[in-house]
Amino acid sequence: MPVLPGAEPYRHEGGEVGVLLCHGFTGSPQSLRPWAEYLAERGLTVSLPLLPGHGTRWQDMQLTGWQDWYAEVDRELRALLERCTTVFVFGLSMGGTLTLRLAAKHGDAVAGLVLVNPANKVHGLAAQALPVVRHLVRSTPGIASDIALEGSEEVGYDRVPLHAAHSFRNFCKLVDRDLPQVTQPVVLLHSPQDHVVPPVDSARILGRISSTDVEEILLEQSYHVATLDHDAERIFEKSYAFIGRLAPSVGKKGSTTGG
Repeated sequence: MPVLPGAEPYRHEGGEVGVLLCHGFTGSPQSLRPWAEYLAERGLTVSLPLLPGHGTRWQDMQLTGWQDWYAEVDRELRALLERCTTVFVFGLSMGGTLTLRLAAKHGDAVAGLVLVNPANKVHGLAAQALPVVRHLVRSTPGIASDIALEGSEEVGYDRVPLHAAHSFRNFCKLVDRDLPQVTQPVVLLHSPQDHVVPPVDSARILGRISSTDVEEILLEQSYHVATLDHDAERIFEKSYAFIGRLAPSVGKKGSTTGG
């Protein structure tokens, strides 16, 4: 199937500091493309992959599960680690969940995390019924484009495939169990008005990770897809300042242009 316009993966060869960006459930790289380009313009090496089953049609996602999505970001992280001396991982929504898993598994190889409205659980009574309902109903209405900014649209599916949702629910449980293994510096930005992932998920993550260098930032002007919303520029600036603090060579003339 052809990839939806705007949903293509994005890569930029920059300097020795790299960033892996992970998009969300039923979404696409389009939701993080402005962020990726912002970082690329500042000399960083950037990887923004398209997760398997995403960016085409929801029926394709029905055939994939968390193992496929995680394998893709794990592969991209390993490639960045070969190419760069310092690597950060950023994620939105389920991309934040994937980021936490990478941090737990790769340890000090990951220099720091930036999480935007990260998901920790599939909520509601419907979630409890997923193991059975997914065999009876193929999909439910989509969750894309929860954005306050008028005219801003997310390239994502208009349906949620329930086999994939069930797999994501299992993945959330797995990641939650391993959160104490996350020790890296973290910036967590979340929207009080999020119609997809409730603020309780961010609170749960902050309460369970073992990181001591943690900054929590509220995105008062944005909904779930904050990277395409009113607070987007703030997210980009905060993340770049975070990189600059932990990798001080970033931002100095000539320091991020080497191979």
